[in-house]
Amino acid sequence: MGGLTGVMVASVPFDTQVHDTYFVVAHFHYVLVGGAVFPLFGAVYYWFPKWTGRRLSEAAGRWHFWLFLIGFNLTFFPMHLLGLHGMPRRVYTYAEGTGWGGLNLLATAGAGVMAIAVLVFLGNVIRSLRHGVPAGDDPWGGPTLEWATSSPPPAYNFARLPTVEGREALWSRTPDTPEVIGVGLKKRELLSTAVLTAEPEHRHETMGDSIWPLCLAVVTGATLVGVLFHPAALPIGLALAFPVLFAWFWRDNEPKALRPHRTNDGDEADQSDQADVSP
Repeated sequence: MGGLTGVMVASVPFDTQVHDTYFVVAHFHYVLVGGAVFPLFGAVYYWFPKWTGRRLSEAAGRWHFWLFLIGFNLTFFPMHLLGLHGMPRRVYTYAEGTGWGGLNLLATAGAGVMAIAVLVFLGNVIRSLRHGVPAGDDPWGGPTLEWATSSPPPAYNFARLPTVEGREALWSRTPDTPEVIGVGLKKRELLSTAVLTAEPEHRHETMGDSIWPLCLAVVTGATLVGVLFHPAALPIGLALAFPVLFAWFWRDNEPKALRPHRTNDGDEADQSDQADVSP
């Protein structure tokens, strides 16, 4: 509906009538709430088991959805009619004889219903943190890699890195899917493989904890704010950003060659010395 009213206000004769009225407010909030807030709530329901290891209550979730949906439409649909009746936006009050009171009362009631829905959601979250049904590792049968480890995940995420064999990594996984072993545990390492054959090539050591990304963010933010006051802030910011980037990227980026699997008298080789893909 927000998209359809967007097409409507793209018509110049119509937009001339509803410009700066509550029709525009209604259109904007149908796009904003319908297109962003509803999916955000859905994301919380989907990933709450991953964060906490427990499910949110489905019964409370249904109450939350229907109350929020009804309140949302009660709040913003009357605003379309108010805009068509000439009610301007950005005006805090209106005369009693305009006839807008009934629709405004309906919108206010809808906002109250939305508030109740949010309270139901918050109560669901608070209760489920301790008393929610245990979710298991992958309650939804999801295809993406966050469900390849326990819920909630351990500090190290994966004991062994999963191997991706298709677009839906978990759905395309087979019993003989290989696992990555031999990656160092004392460093942040990834196994790089050939693009076509997936043969192991080298171990890539990723960046550890560093203060330089924060420094770059501070320099960038200060530069953008400074440009609002004087154009000289741009070259100054670039001059400050260069040494920060230099310090950030100044490290040994050479890939470490793979060493063959070694065992001495049956002892296992040190994980930091080898990396492999084994079934």
